[in-house]
Amino acid sequence: MKFLRNTLDKLKPNFEKGGKLSFLHSVFDGMETFMFVPNHTTKTGSHIRDGIDLKRTMFMVVLALIPATLFGMWNEGYQYHLAMGQTASLFDNFLFGFLQSLPIIVVSYGVGLGLEFMFCQMKGHPINEGFLVSGLLIPLCLPPDIPLWMVAIATAFAVIVGKEIFGGTGMNVLNPALTARVFLYIAYPGEMSGDLVWVTGLKEGVGIVDGYSGATTLGLLAVGKEMTISSWDAFMGWIPGSMGETSALMCLIGGIFLIITGIGSWQIMLSTVLGALGMGMILNAVGGNVYYDFPAVNHLLIGGFAFGAIFMATDPVSAAQTARGKWIYGALIGILTVLIRVFNPAYPEGIMFAILLMNVFAPLVDYYVVKSNINRRLSRVKA
Repeated sequence: MKFLRNTLDKLKPNFEKGGKLSFLHSVFDGMETFMFVPNHTTKTGSHIRDGIDLKRTMFMVVLALIPATLFGMWNEGYQYHLAMGQTASLFDNFLFGFLQSLPIIVVSYGVGLGLEFMFCQMKGHPINEGFLVSGLLIPLCLPPDIPLWMVAIATAFAVIVGKEIFGGTGMNVLNPALTARVFLYIAYPGEMSGDLVWVTGLKEGVGIVDGYSGATTLGLLAVGKEMTISSWDAFMGWIPGSMGETSALMCLIGGIFLIITGIGSWQIMLSTVLGALGMGMILNAVGGNVYYDFPAVNHLLIGGFAFGAIFMATDPVSAAQTARGKWIYGALIGILTVLIRVFNPAYPEGIMFAILLMNVFAPLVDYYVVKSNINRRLSRVKA
């Protein structure tokens, strides 16, 4: 590491003001601070100081995503070979999924980081760190057969419209990764819904075993059909779906890591689960059709619920900030997820719209929480 530090110190003058490569100062600074903790701290104002900066925080989230990513790669291969009626080893399944997923991840990071670097250079600002996580979240919530050019367009839309238009990292109102997914869902519904997009090769239909269907549980629910897979399979993730969203277990492992490291809000995660579970139980009690009778606990296991509750809803920028606001924010996400799934089957992946809707209302939730605290304290003074 000392050799790398010395090398950067020798190159640094070229990128500083007056150097021949000073126009690339933001790029060099981003690379340097990614490899080494900055040697400067805030000098004025009230700040909380600790041993971790934003880059390290984002890196911890990426580590938390690794279990879901690796399992998702294996599951892509498993679903493909299952559709083909073939038996494959664990390594063969993983290798197939890895080769299928890698181009999507590369395009996401390439386009996203390229735009981030460009905007920072234009503004003369340090490189933003937020896309370290968004660059992986975007591929994890997309179908495995998504065309690469769509990934590029959606990523650009997420960076420009979802972030930069609001001022960049830390200023965005909406979760960038979900912004990319919703853009594709609305602009190219044929590539983001239906039975053929969740398993590689189904759209071509060559060599597919007769009777095989790539329908997800949410897809079946949308047309009023019963759940055809077991709750255990849904929990483990041996089902068709987006790369990072099928396994609730892998998402749970990542969530525990985020809670232990203090990065993720357990209040938002738990309240989202309780909100969905409570709303599901109320509808179960009402009953009457397949939507109302769908077991409440299964709402937590299917689609992208676990992935969204753990990695999307807890986005520290677009989520509620106050302690009580986090409970309200999470509970409403869970409630809205179930309501959207049940009352509007045209949009079966309710967690996506629920989170984005609550991203918009999060500041309002915090406002009324703070206002109620002020009113309560004023009433004590008057008393």
